[in-house]
Amino acid sequence: METAAPEAGEWVFLHWCEVCGKRELLSSAEAYEAGWDFPPRMGAWGVISPRTCPNCTIEKTLWWALAMEKAEPKDLKEHQRAVFEPIVGEVPPEARTRVT
Repeated sequence: METAAPEAGEWVFLHWCEVCGKRELLSSAEAYEAGWDFPPRMGAWGVISPRTCPNCTIEKTLWWALAMEKAEPKDLKEHQRAVFEPIVGEVPPEARTRVT
């Protein structure tokens, strides 16, 4: 699939697939057009949602385990736990809201 080049001034950043490990430098527009599930076009920064490439499905994602399988954090597989920190880390600590 051919994707459009980034617009002038558009950020290009690392998109990573939590299922297969694929990594690509793309703009949000390029990623969306290519079929990536990645913020900000799909999901939101710092929120657990699928981070998948166009070739992978969501059934093996952290989001699926938590939302669909109702997994408890203690029951997550190692690779699912490893996905949690980078997603939460997408939002700088000073921008996070603590719920008390």
